[in-house]
Amino acid sequence: MNTLSASAQFEIRFSEVDSMNIVWHGSYPLYFEDAREAFGKKYGLGYMTIFSNGYYAPLVEMSFKYKKPLVYESKPTIIITYIPTESAKIVFEYQIIDETDGSVYATGRTVQVFTDRNNELVWDNPPFYKDWKEQWKVL
Repeated sequence: MNTLSASAQFEIRFSEVDSMNIVWHGSYPLYFEDAREAFGKKYGLGYMTIFSNGYYAPLVEMSFKYKKPLVYESKPTIIITYIPTESAKIVFEYQIIDETDGSVYATGRTVQVFTDRNNELVWDNPPFYKDWKEQWKVL
């Protein structure tokens, strides 16, 4: 089975830190979102692909583990890895690392499910997603 991952370097903006110069915890979902967009561009599983096939993919789970503080002017890299599952859901794991020494700032996980345009849960893999899994050999 293939391991699919993507990465993106990003900069910490002043507006993302608190008075202790540490990134506010509410910024992490935005970093994860940036990683999902980078993954989607690389592997053809972006939000517009999902939408154009008649589905939404809302987040239903998100978790973080903080290992060391991110601070202003850091230039970390986020690595996103697709976790294969037979279920009709998209599971990703994340690592935010310090490029200078390889240490880990944070890890995390998200789960997205599929809904139709009426926001009804889709229990089976949508045809386009099944084809995508076959294309990338992640079934």
